[in-house]
Amino acid sequence: MTDPRIDPPFIAGEREMLEAWLDWHRETLAVKCAGLSDEQLRERSAPPSTLSLLGLVRHLADVERAWFRGILMGQDAPPRYKSEERPDDQFEAIATTTAEEAFAAWRTEVANAREVSADLSLDTIGKGLRHGSEVSLRWIMVHMIEEYARHNGHADLLRERIDGVRGD
Repeated sequence: MTDPRIDPPFIAGEREMLEAWLDWHRETLAVKCAGLSDEQLRERSAPPSTLSLLGLVRHLADVERAWFRGILMGQDAPPRYKSEERPDDQFEAIATTTAEEAFAAWRTEVANAREVSADLSLDTIGKGLRHGSEVSLRWIMVHMIEEYARHNGHADLLRERIDGVRGD
């Protein structure tokens, strides 16, 4: 498996460091899914969990959307894959989802996140609220790194279970 990730710098300014780590983690998700069929990407971790690599891609598309469109920009950006009535559809409703569709949605949200945040200061306060509180772009970026790091750990285990491939 090829690894197109670029290692984050050891020494850099805060913005460069945060962007590098977030991009590294974003690309790690793609690496964990690379070379697998739609069927393999739909494989669940272990009963009763509905966790799958395809579900993680859908979930992280919604997470990118919520934080960068909703909280940072204050846009009306409902989730693509879940609703109040079906909060787990990101993971459960994957039977007919294709990797192409899920990755296109995820890449769209990642591109939007990069675009809307590119010229903003890390001290920029989002136009939306999270649990009634204001949130800075810096906090969003740190949270996104944490979100990806946690889910990439899940992706490590899922990938190893599917075909034995392990790695960073």
